Amino acid sequence: MPMRPTADPVPQATIDASVRAALAEDVGAGDITARLIDEADTGRANLITREAMCLCGTAWFDAVFAQLDDRVRVEWTAADGDWVEAGAMLCSVTGPSRALLTGERCAMNFVQMLSGTATATCLSAKRFAGLSMQLLDTRKTIPGHRLAQKYAVRCGGGHNHRLGLYDAFLIKDNHIAAAGSVAVAIARARAIAPGAPVEVEVETLVQLEDAIAAGADIVMLDNFDDAAVTRAVGIAAAAGAARPKLEVSGSVDEARLAFLARAGIDYVSLGALTKHVHAVDLSMRYVSK
Repeated sequence: MPMRPTADPVPQATIDASVRAALAEDVGAGDITARLIDEADTGRANLITREAMCLCGTAWFDAVFAQLDDRVRVEWTAADGDWVEAGAMLCSVTGPSRALLTGERCAMNFVQMLSGTATATCLSAKRFAGLSMQLLDTRKTIPGHRLAQKYAVRCGGGHNHRLGLYDAFLIKDNHIAAAGSVAVAIARARAIAPGAPVEVEVETLVQLEDAIAAGADIVMLDNFDDAAVTRAVGIAAAAGAARPKLEVSGSVDEARLAFLARAGIDYVSLGALTKHVHAVDLSMRYVSK
């Protein structure tokens, strides 16, 4: 399931649709303030970051100006996934002044949001350096920006969990209760979509044993303390070839990361990567005509 480690780009059609929606809510019938500037004026503006960051969102930034005026040119000094220090110039934008002023905020909104996600992931991923575990995101994303934020996670060095409800099973307590048992839920999942990964969230070691016996691909250990984690890893290892991958979700500090890696946990998923977005502080300065 967590198996998209590279920063493959988001389809251009998805980016364009997102940008169209953003421009529609911001520009509406037209930018009346930009009309203060002569239509024939041209200029240049520089995009600067006020804080250290992992850059992400350049394609969205470009698309904003492409949709406003195809005469605008953007020259980047860094690429998505690059770490840049505070005060660095990220790009230079040249073209009709009205387009530069109209697109400024919309374009920066995309970069500051996606760079915020990439930066949080990059800082978290550093804690995984040298460990055998993978850092995963979750579905706790900003509505309408799922693919963009998951791309940002990849740019920051993390890995994606399932994209949505359609590409993998994640059987939780309510699913188990409604189905009747872990075994029944997994059997139905295999019948519905034989090729889809099946993950089960368990709250007890008994449920873990049931999930292994039923053939789960991944088991998420919900609120297991260290002693329970150690026992869970032993139970999974005893399954031999039937051993599922093991995932721990939630807030995990530095000390526990090392323990989980030593114990044999495969994945740690953090909803905060995409849920708690700290927008990077950017500035776009109009510097000349």
